[in-house]
Amino acid sequence: MKTVRTRSELNECLDKVDRSRLGFVPTMGALHAGHLSLVKRAKEECDTVVVSVFVNPTQFNDPKDLENYPRDERNDLIVLEKAGADIVFMPDVKEMYPEPDTRVFDFGQLDKVMEGATRPGHFNGVAQVVSKLFALVRPAKAFFGEKDFQQIAIVKAMCEGLDQSPQIVPCPIVREADGLAMSSRNALLTPEHRAAAPDIYRAMKAGVEKMGEMTPAEVEEFVTEKINSNPLLEVIYFKIVDALTMMQVENWKDSEAIQGCAAVRAGNVRLIDNIRFV
Repeated sequence: MKTVRTRSELNECLDKVDRSRLGFVPTMGALHAGHLSLVKRAKEECDTVVVSVFVNPTQFNDPKDLENYPRDERNDLIVLEKAGADIVFMPDVKEMYPEPDTRVFDFGQLDKVMEGATRPGHFNGVAQVVSKLFALVRPAKAFFGEKDFQQIAIVKAMCEGLDQSPQIVPCPIVREADGLAMSSRNALLTPEHRAAAPDIYRAMKAGVEKMGEMTPAEVEEFVTEKINSNPLLEVIYFKIVDALTMMQVENWKDSEAIQGCAAVRAGNVRLIDNIRFV
């Protein structure tokens, strides 16, 4: 495994590989089994796998959240070598942003709801860094975890405006044994909030079971109340949406693909999760 920190070093490595068989896994580090499942999938489908580790400042609308975001570079390199990554790109902020990125992306309504509504500027920052990484790596395929469900829609929309864009490969959520979606932020949970957090997924699963007797709006209320019944959890939103447009559905027949998406505060930690309804 080769670890590089500059664009020039990355280019030197990539000049020797077949980009038509190149897979890419962008991450913000503090890697867990969910990230490693993306590397595994990339290795199955590609000859060479590049993993980036970069905590992108432009997608944080809360400076304290950026400061507290977990970082463990040493462990990330150990687990990536074991996972079989070929190249790890670990730039610093100056390398990624030698000048301020003033680009503003237009995603229509995609970034006006859920994560976009509650984290202003977040998805514009995601698009800035992912477009930069795609331009540097120029992979054939890029692998993203479905825990960040809305983000995948944003990245796909961004790719429509790029000259060279990879195939976006969504990969299933990896969960702990108790159902909690794996996330780097889980490391920030107190023991009490970690014990409470699986109630998010339990409530969403219970909501899926109510489809036959409740409208989407009623299921949203049911799931929200169920999560909030745990005093250690506070729902930021739970929305049932069209899986492509991210717009709320009023009827189960409004879309052929319907997803329930949640953001929940567990103490000082913001967790997201989602579940398929249709």
